Amino acid sequence: MEADGLEWLVVPVHQLVSWGAAGAMIFGGVVPYIPQYRDIKRTQNAEGFSTYVCLVLLVANILRILFWFGRHFESPLLWQSIIMIITMLLMLKLCTEVRVSNELNIKRRSFSDFDLNYFWHWSKFTDYVQCVLTFTGVTGYITYLSLDSFLFVETLGFLAVFTEAMLGVPQLYRNYQNRSTDGMSVKMVLMWTSGDTFKTVYFILNQAPFQFSICGLLQVFVDMAILLQVYFYSYYPQKPASHTAHPASTKAL
Repeated sequence: MEADGLEWLVVPVHQLVSWGAAGAMIFGGVVPYIPQYRDIKRTQNAEGFSTYVCLVLLVANILRILFWFGRHFESPLLWQSIIMIITMLLMLKLCTEVRVSNELNIKRRSFSDFDLNYFWHWSKFTDYVQCVLTFTGVTGYITYLSLDSFLFVETLGFLAVFTEAMLGVPQLYRNYQNRSTDGMSVKMVLMWTSGDTFKTVYFILNQAPFQFSICGLLQVFVDMAILLQVYFYSYYPQKPASHTAHPASTKAL
């Protein structure tokens, strides 16, 4: 009797928890970038943030959306990808504007130059948009032709989540190059870690495709490595590594 009496309460609470978890999945991924965006906006300095993080997330989420056409997964994960793409474009826009305004070099670089030395280091935000649209068009066309192939669809799903799992690697490498984590938002990395942990548990509990769970765990390990860098470089300051002059070495990734 007591169980029947509480049923009216359990059902709506369960529904609210489900909605809350779905909302956290959709918007939780973009929250870590809010403090980093504000820091860049306030200091007008984007040197500490690697825009290759944006590249990794754009590629990963475009591939994830294409994977959805071959194998439907939960809608919150699809909406998460759409929201993340919009967020990364906003981050790129700000970083590009700040970097160009601080650059002494008046020579402008564009996507249409096809110069690999300046790949993902262009002077206008529209060049990044052109690159993203080109990648989306090419991969979308290949996916359309290959949707009947089980192997292709599963490989596409793996590439999507594995690319996302490598999200922290550009920042990890940039910190290693600088021998410092100055300019990087520690709040962002802490939010990465908590968000990736929540996301991985969500994947496991909701029986998402196995690629999601495996790469989620890998992502958490990378986040932890960056936090170890924060501790190490804070308590054991390092001298910046000397680099040979290179066209792109003096510019923010």
